[in-house]
Amino acid sequence: MNDGSGPDVEAPGPTDFADPLTQRELKRAIVWAAVALAIVLLWVLAQPLLLIVGGAVFASMLDGGVRLLGKVLPIRRGFRLAIVAVTVVVALGGFLLLAGSQLTAQAQSLQTVVLAQIQRALDFAHEKDLIAPGEGAGQIGQEIVGSFGKLTAAVGTALGALSSLVMIVVIGLFVAMEPRLYERGFAWMLPMGRRADFYRTSEKMGRTLRRLMAGRLIGMAAEGLFTGIALTLAGIPMAPLLGVLTGLLAFLPNIGAIVSGLLTVLVGFSAGFDTGIWAIVVYFTVQTFDGYVIVPMVARRSVDLPPALVLGCQLLFGALFGIIGLALADPMVAMVKVLLEEKSELAAEDAAA
Repeated sequence: MNDGSGPDVEAPGPTDFADPLTQRELKRAIVWAAVALAIVLLWVLAQPLLLIVGGAVFASMLDGGVRLLGKVLPIRRGFRLAIVAVTVVVALGGFLLLAGSQLTAQAQSLQTVVLAQIQRALDFAHEKDLIAPGEGAGQIGQEIVGSFGKLTAAVGTALGALSSLVMIVVIGLFVAMEPRLYERGFAWMLPMGRRADFYRTSEKMGRTLRRLMAGRLIGMAAEGLFTGIALTLAGIPMAPLLGVLTGLLAFLPNIGAIVSGLLTVLVGFSAGFDTGIWAIVVYFTVQTFDGYVIVPMVARRSVDLPPALVLGCQLLFGALFGIIGLALADPMVAMVKVLLEEKSELAAEDAAA
């Protein structure tokens, strides 16, 4: 009310967006709402996003083969990609044709041997009162599996695993055919002033991922081959199957070596005490060779990831997203590391300018 001393001074209301204070608070609210929405979307769309990341990882493997082939065979990229893809299919098909029946028979007996060895260890623990009476191999196994959290529907069944693998392969093939097409698509959504930085970061991330996956494949082949040969020479049962499993599990740093080592030792002791000791010797020999020869050689040409960081991310992603998250933890950590390094370098360049 005007008391006669002058005109009324109207203060802006909460719906007046012209007020600087209201604009500032509104921007903060929008940012926090966007962050919350992004977290919810990431959780809901975790499985499709992981499949896309898996496709990108597979595409980097194909792209590495295509680039390597291009150094000796200067033909169109599409033809080189077809050669690489056909070579992979023929190699896998030939391996399964030659050793598939033997590995299948050994896989059927591996479960029996492992469960029998676990039960023997549990019986010993019961005698020494190390675990509560009544705990069996099945209960222990369920607790171990439960520690990884929920297994998602995409990989919870054989059909889900197969469909996920098919989607990863299809996405990888499409991306490997024309990687620049998808790179330009991402860059189109960015401001013009940031596109050069995006291309620079994208190139470095792709190069790092190619080298990381190439090193991983080399390590898988070396560990699987050396383990199979050494176990065969030591007279350990199911040596070819254990070699294949060791090679496949080597895709998962840290955790894969632990799982393959436990399987090797359990099978070794099933054939006798001396054979079990030889299994332990073979395991530590292969892991020592991998740690002091293969890993340093690969690390010099890829990305240096701290083992504790990789293991922590594997446990976290495995608990949150299941098998796919566990398998893709290492590549995702590598890409995030490169992204943060590039952001730091760009910030330093902007500050110096």
